[in-house]
Amino acid sequence: MIIAQISDTHIEAQSSAGPAGADRALNLRQCVADINRQDVDAVVHTGDCVHRGGPGAYAHLREILDDLCAPLFIVPGNRDRPGELRNAFEHLASLAPPGDFLHYAIDAFPMRLIALDSVVEGERKGVFCERRRRWLDETLGGEPDRPTILFIHHPPFDISPHYVGGYRHSNEAAEFEALVARHPQVVRLLCGHVHCFHRETWGGTVATAMPSVAVDLRKGVHSAIGARPLYLLHATTADMKLVTQTRIVP
Repeated sequence: MIIAQISDTHIEAQSSAGPAGADRALNLRQCVADINRQDVDAVVHTGDCVHRGGPGAYAHLREILDDLCAPLFIVPGNRDRPGELRNAFEHLASLAPPGDFLHYAIDAFPMRLIALDSVVEGERKGVFCERRRRWLDETLGGEPDRPTILFIHHPPFDISPHYVGGYRHSNEAAEFEALVARHPQVVRLLCGHVHCFHRETWGGTVATAMPSVAVDLRKGVHSAIGARPLYLLHATTADMKLVTQTRIVP
C-alpha cells in the first residue's frame, strides 16, 4: 500500500489577485499530477487546505483535487472551516457523517487509516479534548490487531524553534500521547501545520510532520530542492511497517 501525504496547501480563491495564490495553486496542481503517476492507493491531506476559509477558496481547492485518481481523505487545519470543507467535498463519504468533529476511520485498505480533528473555530492551537480522546480510544480498541496510521493537523509535541506549546492545554497533548501508547497497532502519526520536516519517537510509535506544499511557506527545506514542490510517499513493508520517501516533483 502506498499513501501520498499533502499538507498546508493554503489555497486561495481563484479570483485572488495576489501572486502567492496563483503559485500555491500551481504547486498543488504539480503535486496532483505527479501523485497520479505513482500508483498511489490513497491521498491524505493533513490540513490548512485553504488560506482563508471562504467558499471561493474551497471551490478552487476542489477543482484542483478532483484531478486525483486515488481516494482522498482530509482533516481540517486551524485555517479551515469544517462546515465549508464539508460543503465543498460533499461527495466524500468520509466527510459526510454529522457530528462536532471531523473524525473517521477507513477500513478499506491493508493499513487502517484514522483521521483526527484537532481544530476548534477561532483557536490557532491544537485541541484534543476528553471527548476526542474517548472517540479515538474506542475506535482503536475496536480493531486492536489492525496496523493503523493516524493523521492529524497539529503535532502533539514541540518542534523547536518553529513550534512550541502547540496545544491549547499541555495536558491534552500528554494524554493524547499516553492513549496512543496503549495501542501498539499504531504504526505512524502523520502531521502538518509546522511547514517543515520532522520525525521523532512519540507514543510508542513514530510521528512525522511534512513541509507545506506551498513553496513560499516552507521552512528548513534544503536549498538544493529550490522552488520545486514536494510531498511524502508512505509505503507499507511486508511486515506492515511504514517507509517514508520525500517526493520532489520533477
